[in-house]
Amino acid sequence: MTTQTARRDIMALEQGGKVRRLHGGATISAPVDPTVLRQRRVENAAAKERIGSLTAELVPDGAAVFIDTGTTCEAMARALVKRRDLRVVTYSLRVATTLSESTNFAIAVPGGFVRQVDGGVFREETSEYIRRFKFDVAIISVSGVDHDGDIGDDDHAEVAAVAAAIGQSARTIMAVDSSKFGRRALVRLGSLHDIHTLVTDTLPEERLLARLRDSGVEICV
Repeated sequence: MTTQTARRDIMALEQGGKVRRLHGGATISAPVDPTVLRQRRVENAAAKERIGSLTAELVPDGAAVFIDTGTTCEAMARALVKRRDLRVVTYSLRVATTLSESTNFAIAVPGGFVRQVDGGVFREETSEYIRRFKFDVAIISVSGVDHDGDIGDDDHAEVAAVAAAIGQSARTIMAVDSSKFGRRALVRLGSLHDIHTLVTDTLPEERLLARLRDSGVEICV
C-alpha cells in the first residue's frame, strides 16, 4: 500500500465517522456513549452550575479565553455571559452557541467533524489551529485527577487540543466536580504542575489535597 492510498483510506474512514486523523496517523473514533453523557448532565448538576459561576468570576472582562468541552464547561459558559468583551476560542459547539446567542463576544471555533453526542469539533489540524492563538486564560475540565497528580481524559484528540491550549495560555483553570478526584483517565494530559487554579465543589481527600498544595495550585471551593 502506498502512502497516498493509505491517506485516501484514512480520509474515507474519517468522513464516515470511523476514525479521526492525527498527525502521522489516525485514532479510532469512539465518542462518549449518549447515555453516559445524559447521565453526566444530571449528575452533580447543581454543583457544576456553582463551579461554572465561580469560574466565570475569575475571568476578567476583555480576556482572551480558551474553553474546553464538557458539561462543566457548558455550565461555565452560561455564567460567562455576564462578562464583557471576551475573545473566546473553543472546540465545543454547545459552548459557542451559548455565548453567541447571549453576548457580542468574538468567538472562534475550528473546522472539522462534529461529535454529535457533545458538540465537540475535531479534525487533524485542531491542535495546530489552537496554537495560532494566545490566551490569558485556558479553562479546562478533565475526566480524571488521579492520586499520582496526573490529569487526563479518555479521548486522545481532546487531550491533544487541550494540551495545545495550555501551552498557549498565561493561566490555566481546571473546573471539575469532586467525582473526578481519584479517577484515572485513559490518556494523560499533564500533571497538577500544569494547573494554576482548581475550581471544584468539595476538597479532595488528604493524599490528593497534599499533591495540589505541593504543586502550588490555588484551590477555589
